[in-house]
Amino acid sequence: MAGHKSDIPLAGAVGTPDRAWLRARLEELERIYRPSASEGERRAAEWLVSQLRELGAEARIEAAPAHGTYWWPLGIGTALGALGGFAALRGRRALGAALGALGAAGIASDFPPHQRRLRAPLPKRTTYNVVCEIGDPDAARTVVVSAHHDAAHSGLVFHPALPKIGDRLGLIERADTSPPLMAPVIGGPLLVALGALTRIRALTKLGTVLAVASTAAMAEIGSREVVPGANDNGTAVVSLLALARRLAESPAPGVRVILLSAGAEESFSEGVKAFGERHFAALPRASTTFLCIESTGSPHLLVLRGEGFLKMYDYPAPTLELLDSAAAELGIWLYPNLRLHNGTDGLEALAAGYESAVIAGCDDLKQPANYHWPNDLAENVDFGTVADGIRLTEAAIRRLSGRSA
Repeated sequence: MAGHKSDIPLAGAVGTPDRAWLRARLEELERIYRPSASEGERRAAEWLVSQLRELGAEARIEAAPAHGTYWWPLGIGTALGALGGFAALRGRRALGAALGALGAAGIASDFPPHQRRLRAPLPKRTTYNVVCEIGDPDAARTVVVSAHHDAAHSGLVFHPALPKIGDRLGLIERADTSPPLMAPVIGGPLLVALGALTRIRALTKLGTVLAVASTAAMAEIGSREVVPGANDNGTAVVSLLALARRLAESPAPGVRVILLSAGAEESFSEGVKAFGERHFAALPRASTTFLCIESTGSPHLLVLRGEGFLKMYDYPAPTLELLDSAAAELGIWLYPNLRLHNGTDGLEALAAGYESAVIAGCDDLKQPANYHWPNDLAENVDFGTVADGIRLTEAAIRRLSGRSA
């Protein structure tokens, strides 16, 4: 299998960040314990602002309310499904169907890019977005490059042995879409409702088992520690720093670049949702492009073709062609034709109708390396792929700087 040219320097830029420069900053960031919407996330945001200022780029923190988890909202939905299953199996089918349907509908609404209604009554904390603007504020085109600086809880469902088992069963090689991890979560309450309505006891039993198992999985994730988050998504944060340095020393005329590091991505993209509510109205769709960087410390670089929890949202062809052609010109090999049955921060802008794309990474099993696992450390990051991601993002920015609005 061909791979990226990991020994190619970041040619053609002033102040090129080498791998030691990237790693030193990533090691600083990974030492900050930074759950979503927490004091640690705030400290990470303050660290990023100080790093940007050292590079001569002014940045600000935008605070917004956020719940800060996904396991509580989803766990409530699956628990409703489980209760509905027990009720239906005891003959209270109407109650069972209602609870199952309520749980499934709540879970569906909590998946991005929806309104996340299931978490609305739950306690709120504060998330901290970092926003840095570079270039001409009156330029015809705007490019928003996003990352996230919070880190995820671990959990047994993220155990690295599971993709290996799937590979031995031949499931990975045949798939160009990641496994639908959330299918059992919404599937349990949904099957309970269907089983109760149709009086098919086997469906009700299956739905109840899935709902109970999903509730237990959510509780287990909530009990776990937060991982260091070097690949996911510290690699994108240090990529923003590298881009700030490069664009300060070698500006891209005719384009305004907004570097956004969102908080609370690991709680279903609450930070970027808050950014959209605050800024989308001032960012015209005809002249704004969103580029999301995600987990580029994996062995292979890629550009997602689409993503979504329930519905698959395809990324627009013009942005994909822009990145594919820029990668070819730079000699960067991209892992082909992968989609995600989950969601990154790129999903919010995509669903809002912007030209957008996600520059990401994967390993040989088509997964982000060390995903949500305690070994997600800088020492395990492929900095060649990180460097290629920076080069590709910068090339896209410079190409867009020559495009009329």
